[in-house]
Amino acid sequence: MDTLSSTIPMGRRTFADSCEAVLVRCVEIVASIILVAEIGILFTGVVARYVLNTPITWSDELASILFIWLSMLGASIAFQRGQHMRMTALVGKANTTNRRILEVAAVAVPLAFMVAILHPAIDYALEESIVTTPALEISNLWRAAALPTGVALMIVFAAFRIIKEGMFRSIIVAAVIAVAVYGLLTVAKPVFTDLGNWNLLIFFVGMIGLGVALGVPIAFVFALSALTYMFTSTTTPAIVLAGRIDEGMSHLILLAVPLFVFLGLQIESNGMARAMVGFLATLLGHVRGGLSYVLVGAMYLVSGISGSKTADMAAVAPALFPEMQKRGAKPGDLVALLAATGAQTETIPPSIVLITIGSVTGVSIAALFTGGLLPGVVLGITLCIVVWWRYRHEDLSSVKKTSKGEIAKAFLVALPALALPFVIRSAVVEGMATATEVSTIGIIYSLVVGLLVYRHFDIKRMGQMLVETASLSGAILFIIGAATAVAWALTQSGFSRDLAAIMNSLPGGAPMFIAVSIIAFVILGSVLEGIPAIVLFAPLVFPIAKSLGVNEVHYAMIVVLAMGMGLFMPPVGVGYYAACAVGRVEPSAGLRPIWGYMIALLVGLVLVAMIPWLSIGFL
Repeated sequence: MDTLSSTIPMGRRTFADSCEAVLVRCVEIVASIILVAEIGILFTGVVARYVLNTPITWSDELASILFIWLSMLGASIAFQRGQHMRMTALVGKANTTNRRILEVAAVAVPLAFMVAILHPAIDYALEESIVTTPALEISNLWRAAALPTGVALMIVFAAFRIIKEGMFRSIIVAAVIAVAVYGLLTVAKPVFTDLGNWNLLIFFVGMIGLGVALGVPIAFVFALSALTYMFTSTTTPAIVLAGRIDEGMSHLILLAVPLFVFLGLQIESNGMARAMVGFLATLLGHVRGGLSYVLVGAMYLVSGISGSKTADMAAVAPALFPEMQKRGAKPGDLVALLAATGAQTETIPPSIVLITIGSVTGVSIAALFTGGLLPGVVLGITLCIVVWWRYRHEDLSSVKKTSKGEIAKAFLVALPALALPFVIRSAVVEGMATATEVSTIGIIYSLVVGLLVYRHFDIKRMGQMLVETASLSGAILFIIGAATAVAWALTQSGFSRDLAAIMNSLPGGAPMFIAVSIIAFVILGSVLEGIPAIVLFAPLVFPIAKSLGVNEVHYAMIVVLAMGMGLFMPPVGVGYYAACAVGRVEPSAGLRPIWGYMIALLVGLVLVAMIPWLSIGFL
């Protein structure tokens, strides 16, 4: 095993750490400035368009340029922090030696991809330099240069990690293996060409499955599998892959992702989320299982605003768990219900998953936001039935009913916070503004309310929130870019046509298609999480659903809820372990109680699937 002390002198280690700290700080500052600029530009555009009736023609174009820079800088920050999405079930169970090997692989595989794509990314940026943007009339190089810059930063951060953790020998071995694999693939190209679409099974099932299982960040597994497939099975140059990644991360509708992430962090830090939970507790805290009902309702209210289920759960659980435990609730049951509500609220707007579906399928986001409200209620009701059964004998002799005056006071305190989710959803649903525009309005609103009503504004915390937003958003958007490349490769191979033919030939028509989709997306949700699975498979299956007469909004609700179940279903679903971390509960404690909630979610999902009106009745 490599050891840092045996390879790098103490002084050099300190110098490397200092260099990394300076570089990270510079990247964080630039990313934070870009995020603030995005908010300012977009909010100015909203005021100019809707208040002054004088649209700024260049605002969207400048926002788009800054957005790709925010995405790539955020992705590099996430890489340095180790925050790119990965499945760590195998890593967590490995002994010290094997864990070391897996951690080396988690660095070596992304590094191999980034080294391979850097030159094509530079070539792509140089080709884009001849394009002039229509509104600002500047070279498109200003936008396209973000991709190679972000890749180069991640290579540098990988080098710093190798130095800090003493991975030299392991990385050298990995490099030798990579060169040998490259040579083998080069020699075997004719063989892969003859295999035809069997290559899809090798690279997009076997390679991705192995990489994800080994704990390699999912985005880099996707990207490297697409690059390897193109190299061995096609004559397509790697510059095309760079273009597809850039294209996948550049949809302006996705700008809502970092904005809603930042908005969610704000309402958690300025007291708005606590006010919502406090009001609900005064209403239901005196009934059996009341705080569990509050948990379901609070997650419904705050869900989707942050862009992170972990953030949603962190906004609610600390305010409720202590009192629930005082009343005798077992930690395992608490974390099981918390995880179940995470799955229940996946369709609640402004869900980032719904925004992603809209961006990759063309389905109206306003329609998705409208369609997502009632399915969440249905699943919430099924969860509440389980809560009623489990807490029907709860002892509340020491709990006093809240007076009407206290309820009214709590309502007045919470009113500014309670208004935010409804304003956001109604503005998008009614078509008054786009999801991106509404997110900027929500940010300004929460800043003003936090400062004037709840009187909480921590400038130091604000800087941390900007960096956290950039990091989480970069991880989300980079995985969308990588999955877009895979989806493009699958489409070019003709797989989409083959899949359409198979799904269309299933006996039973639309009902069988929906049943197969539920099973498939529960599995995909547990392995890939929602956004990667959506970007990868939605462009393939949504046209099939449409051809079978299934309404796209209805199908979107089925898919999202199925993935939510997979995401929070143990033993594989990573969302369950995130809930355990938020609740500070051992994962083993919630394994038995969560299955009752999962059955309730399945019943709710079946109802949503069988009754399309629940998804499209208000469209």
